[in-house]
Amino acid sequence: MTTFRTIAALAATAALALGATACGSDGAEPAAAGEDTMCPDGKLRFGVEPFEDAETLIPIYEKLGTVLEEKLDCPVEVQIAESYVGEILAMKNNKLEIGQFGPLGFVFAERQARAIPIVSFADENGDVSSYTGGIWVPKGSEIAAIEDLAGRSLALSEPGSTSGDAVPRKVLIDAGIEKDVKVNYAGGHSEALLALVKGKVDAAEINSQTLASATAEGTFDESKFTQIWESKPILNDPITVSPNLSPELRNAIKEAFLDLKPADVKEIGGYLDFNSPSSNPVVEVTSEDYQEVKDLADALGLTEDDL
Repeated sequence: MTTFRTIAALAATAALALGATACGSDGAEPAAAGEDTMCPDGKLRFGVEPFEDAETLIPIYEKLGTVLEEKLDCPVEVQIAESYVGEILAMKNNKLEIGQFGPLGFVFAERQARAIPIVSFADENGDVSSYTGGIWVPKGSEIAAIEDLAGRSLALSEPGSTSGDAVPRKVLIDAGIEKDVKVNYAGGHSEALLALVKGKVDAAEINSQTLASATAEGTFDESKFTQIWESKPILNDPITVSPNLSPELRNAIKEAFLDLKPADVKEIGGYLDFNSPSSNPVVEVTSEDYQEVKDLADALGLTEDDL
């Protein structure tokens, strides 16, 4: 049966460990002879980035984990990460065989843990699904454009988020007002939205994923707010595998995901803003598909310390 735990213990030493990695060693130890089987150590560990709180994600990913268990004939232990860095460090230290990372998190998971992207979620046309970042203000606000945020408060999600940090910060920089905006990191996408709803900030980042789930849950009334900015589409989370797995196991995991049915990922789609096609709800991806996010990280001069 699928089991769960939270990636927490490694997060405390993440900055030190990742900093050492940047000095030249990738830090990944090859699997010992005989350990890299189709069910290494008797289970497969699947890490999931904290795009929602753990209580929300656990029942959703429990269902997916159960399906993967049946396809791979191996127990699946799903780990909900407490931070982006914690998940990266877990894969780097051979604590994860599979990891779902946010786009920006993947950039550093690839660089530091050599994570290999295999699949992502499909949209209704069978292409890789995407979402958008956005900045919202109360209806009737004097803030009508990015430039109007100067001197105002803006709630962002948390460091390391693609749509909740890097993308909107790049927009502020391009507008020449980054130092003039009072940025508050709310601790998550839902928390940033809540800060706006409760009037604690003048504006907030609300990406299309959070907008869809909050609207469905009745926690956000779109008619009371106005979107003043929307980003270009951002490809959805890549699901990756550890570089220490055998080619046979990597392929088996990829094929298990590609064999999923729309019902297997429907609830995930409600939070990641995608509607799966009638078949093949998961499609293959490569590192090159996320080049725009890599370019964004480089343009902002981001390092692991910024996650």
